[in-house]
Amino acid sequence: MPEPGSHQYDVARARRRKEHSDEGMSDETADRVTQRELQRDNPPRRPADDRAEGPLGERPSGEPGGKGRERDREGGGIHLRSSTFNDHDLLPRWCSKDGEDIAPTLEWDGVPDDAVELAVVCADPDAPNGTFLHWLVSSLPPSVDRIDHGEAPARAVESRNDFGEYGWSGPMPPVGDAAHRYFFHVFASNRPLNLGPDSGLDELYRALADSEVARGTIVGLYQR
Repeated sequence: MPEPGSHQYDVARARRRKEHSDEGMSDETADRVTQRELQRDNPPRRPADDRAEGPLGERPSGEPGGKGRERDREGGGIHLRSSTFNDHDLLPRWCSKDGEDIAPTLEWDGVPDDAVELAVVCADPDAPNGTFLHWLVSSLPPSVDRIDHGEAPARAVESRNDFGEYGWSGPMPPVGDAAHRYFFHVFASNRPLNLGPDSGLDELYRALADSEVARGTIVGLYQR
């Protein structure tokens, strides 16, 4: 069994949970049974780098989606969730380019009082040529707490993704690859980000460098 916390472990978890769901278990039961089985097969042990974790809501360090010491699950103060998929579970086919190419529903809470703008991102750090941007929405007011199936508010800015399309473009990893991870983030900034329709991840990260006050993260998996 792969090392807990690794990409391969998350893929194995998603597959095992899907098998239980296909057997007729409810989502809650499938989650519980899968977790129990994985804990039985992989008893908890102290991490090799013995790095202490900060308190809940501490501003995370490092670029989102980083590997190595950077964990998939980041603290950041905002609780991001989806009614479409569970964290570190498979995205439905209708979200993908092979399907209906519709973004999953996202909702969140915990935006700090000093936030003046939110940005939503989906990116694949496992793409063959480096991190691949699937979605970037900015100019979201801090009062917004959800996006249903990619329907961003009228005043939001949906930038060009790495398919060359504006708005959401779903997963389309190479056939035969292990499941890729799709990182969904909500970032809160204490000043306007001033991103345009042709801004990318680099521009977003530069704008957030001195203005990020919180973030939320959820990860979906997909393979073909």
